[in-house]
Amino acid sequence: MLIIVYCQEGEKMGSITIVGLGPGDFDLISSGALRLLKNSKNIYLRTEKHPIVKDLTKEGINYTGLDYFYEKESNFESVYENISKFIIEKSKKEDIVYAVPGHPRVAEQTVDIIENIAIKENIKINIIPSMSFVDAMFNTLGVDPVHGFKLTDALNIESEKIDTNSNLVITQVYDKFTASNLKVKLMDYYNDDTDIYVVRGAGIKDLETVQKLKLYEMDIEGNFDYLTSVYIPKADEKKFKDVYDLEDIMEKLRSENGCSWDKKQTHESLKTYIIEEAYELVEAIEKEDIDELIEELGDILLQVVFHCQIGKEEGYFDLNEVAHGICNKLIYRHPHVFEGKKIQGDYNKQWEELKKKEKGESTITESLTRIPKHLPALMKSNKIQSKAAMVGFDWDNIEDVYKKIQEEFKEVIDAQRNLNIQYIEEEIGDLLFAVVNLARFLNVNPENALNKTNQKFIDRFKFIEESAKNMNKKLEDMTLEEMDELWNKAKNFRKS
Repeated sequence: MLIIVYCQEGEKMGSITIVGLGPGDFDLISSGALRLLKNSKNIYLRTEKHPIVKDLTKEGINYTGLDYFYEKESNFESVYENISKFIIEKSKKEDIVYAVPGHPRVAEQTVDIIENIAIKENIKINIIPSMSFVDAMFNTLGVDPVHGFKLTDALNIESEKIDTNSNLVITQVYDKFTASNLKVKLMDYYNDDTDIYVVRGAGIKDLETVQKLKLYEMDIEGNFDYLTSVYIPKADEKKFKDVYDLEDIMEKLRSENGCSWDKKQTHESLKTYIIEEAYELVEAIEKEDIDELIEELGDILLQVVFHCQIGKEEGYFDLNEVAHGICNKLIYRHPHVFEGKKIQGDYNKQWEELKKKEKGESTITESLTRIPKHLPALMKSNKIQSKAAMVGFDWDNIEDVYKKIQEEFKEVIDAQRNLNIQYIEEEIGDLLFAVVNLARFLNVNPENALNKTNQKFIDRFKFIEESAKNMNKKLEDMTLEEMDELWNKAKNFRKS
């Protein structure tokens, strides 16, 4: 018998003895549990809906069932919470026995809740186990659990991460509706024709049944009640490969017998590829091509795993450390989500302050310097201006921006007239910087705007070239006036 004592010395308070009733067959309840039940008063059963209860009655054991909590509440979370609080309150007045199906420490939420409260309130807890339904289930199936398994609850399946590399036991598959929801979730991870086992009344004579079905048949052919669980063996063939499979593939490609090209790559040699893949991803997004989007996201993920494999080989970092870092960063930068703090003032300004604190920066200049030097110039200009604007270094109104553009444009003209090449480059840069300011004031992304204009030019030029070809002419032989006429036609054609 496991005894956990939370009470302080000298304190007078009742205790809670939590007893496991086993999977349901009278032969499978432990002798210690049965002996205690026979010699105890103040016995509370989480539910009387358990096959062994009739045997307890025959043994002359008196108890109070708590099934009325199920009738009062609309969801299981509330039921378990209120039963647990009820048991705690009873224990403050007298010693009580709380009996639950199976083993108290296997898939029994009320026991977790009761123990957590007991720690805070100095209540003594005794645990007397019996065989769990999981033991009975593996015995029924003839499966050795030494190979590993994951135990989960059908009612919480939406929040679970299914691992097809492990055997899976799913409890509380109460009815066909629950089974149907479960099937939909499982089909995201397993092939539709995966073998599953619907086990009802495991370890209970005259009730125990096992149905071997295909996953797609589960809610159609399966028999379900409160004693039903589902067992799915480790998948021989995965429906989807995951990031860990990608990690294994990359490790093999970089191994002694791997690919000669992959083996010689370094962080430095891979720099251009991540940039190329990022732009290809942007193009897929703009084309609204889902298949291409999936492919390009995969290429980006490959680059991440590739760098992580190199880092792992060099002994500096691996994929786990990278994932850990970004998780911590997201939590830190979203205190309004993870810590319940309210956003004070401008959200973007708060975000920037968090980044400065995270990076150990004390000045705006440090923040400006942190902007990647290889970022496209228009994007970099926009970021620089936005950071400066957060501390008030900005134009008061858009009219001042227009005046600045006119001023910079005039300086470009003056520089060109003086034929000072270096000065011209500087003034062109100032003009572009001013135009980016205008775009920012108008909430326009300058990079996107210029890219759209680039594409518009290509489309119109294509119209000119095709029109010339239809007239049996070459562009080189046409006058500028002729091409300009086709250009105007292209503008009207695209508008229509």
